[in-house]
Amino acid sequence: MPKVLISDNLSDKAAEIFRSRGIEVDVKTGLSPEDLAKIIGAYDGLAVRSATKLKGTVLEAATALKVVGRAGIGVDNIDVAGATARGIVVMNTPYGNAITTAEHAIAMMFALARQIPQADASTQAGKWEKSKFMGVELTGKTLGLVGCGNIGSIVADRARGLRMKVLAFDPYLSEQRATDLGVRKVEIDELLAEAEFITLHTPLTDQTRGILDANGLNKTRPGVRIINCARGGLVDEQALRAALDSGHVAGAAFDVFVDEPAKENPLFGHPNVVCTPHLGAATTEAQEKVALQVAEQMSDYLMTGAVTNAVNMASVTAEEAPVLKPYMRLAELMGSFCGQLTQNPISAVALELEGHAADLNADPIKAAALAGVMRPQVDSVNMVSAPSIAQQRGIDVSVTRHDREPDYQTLLRLTVATTKGTRSLVGTLIGGRTPRLVEIQGIGVESDFAPHMLYVRNYDKPGFIGALGSMLGQYGVNIATFHLGRRDVGGEAIALVEIDQALSAEQLEAVRALEHVVRCDTLGF
Repeated sequence: MPKVLISDNLSDKAAEIFRSRGIEVDVKTGLSPEDLAKIIGAYDGLAVRSATKLKGTVLEAATALKVVGRAGIGVDNIDVAGATARGIVVMNTPYGNAITTAEHAIAMMFALARQIPQADASTQAGKWEKSKFMGVELTGKTLGLVGCGNIGSIVADRARGLRMKVLAFDPYLSEQRATDLGVRKVEIDELLAEAEFITLHTPLTDQTRGILDANGLNKTRPGVRIINCARGGLVDEQALRAALDSGHVAGAAFDVFVDEPAKENPLFGHPNVVCTPHLGAATTEAQEKVALQVAEQMSDYLMTGAVTNAVNMASVTAEEAPVLKPYMRLAELMGSFCGQLTQNPISAVALELEGHAADLNADPIKAAALAGVMRPQVDSVNMVSAPSIAQQRGIDVSVTRHDREPDYQTLLRLTVATTKGTRSLVGTLIGGRTPRLVEIQGIGVESDFAPHMLYVRNYDKPGFIGALGSMLGQYGVNIATFHLGRRDVGGEAIALVEIDQALSAEQLEAVRALEHVVRCDTLGF
């Protein structure tokens, strides 16, 4: 039975979902990194919000972990690269709190425009400083969105409802999507020059860190107001403070900070700054939604292999999983076949899909093939870590779909290129479930994948099969199945021989020494 740890405060219904799906669950919140590291090795899954940090010694101790689920969108508290290298799926819930976070950005924009927090504090202190708090209208103002994904697009919709003009900078935003949203897609410099309000809605990456630094702030129009409810670090806080002090920036509203919990910050204390303690997702509805969503996603993965909203691997829906599993198994076996025969550096892996396979989600099939190819050379690789490792090693990976009619209802073709040449396999599924090889190096050879096999390349000469059988008989090694294919009479041939036990190194060398043998390797699946 899979076992999951909930280490941050989630709705009680999350634990109920895990248990209803047949998963054992423990709820232990507020653990120190040292205490978490002591127990994490016993769990297959970890459900967190933002407090738990899956990094460093905690990640190293998570030896059994298969999936970590973040109830929320940001995964800054998770070492995604480290988790990927260890084959751990990292999931988030990007849609569960999108509306709540967008509403908070709009609320912060209103608070900034009308100085509501400052006016509230003044009024409750017994003052009546009506003339001090002169605000600005939002109607007719130009709003610049840095990032127009799930949350940014909701902010755009709400802003247009306020009769604001909306500009958007987002490299991934298509012109058609911008038209549908009613926004104008621009480059960052144009946005900075024109926007009277700027809101940020982008993840924190190497590309977006400091996207509003001193140079960027200098490009903004005088009197701009800046709202950040996305991630601390997108804006250079020291540079923003200087721009506020000079009056170039009229005001700022921040829900996120470089260092959190933010006990002190360069922005604190400025009269034109509004701050909240990372409340973007802090509504009853959002917290309930993301907790239930992360529990469902993790349960689906642990129980069926379905992958939803993973940040480090391809998604597989619950409906797809049963269909894809046999293909993923076939691809992994074919990859393993090639990997066991490969001693030279791999330069490229090409996957081709024909027949029924051509209509499937190819990404998980590709990941499974890569895992099989690299497993003989890389410890603990799986379909989560394989694509990342392939990229790190400079392996060119491609997928091609063919609409031609194959000889079988469904086919996978895998070609692995090395510095010494290429190796190509073709496989199918018998009865839709049983993996079967049907071609090796262009030679038709039908074979199952067995625990102990000999892969023999030889010349098609009389007496070879008898000599091989006699030698194995002398060693007391029984032949279970024998599959033979040849390119032409007397030419190159391939034999796949299933045997009941493994050969010793000496016995393998003796087989290699047989007349007409070009190559002989042992394989195991």
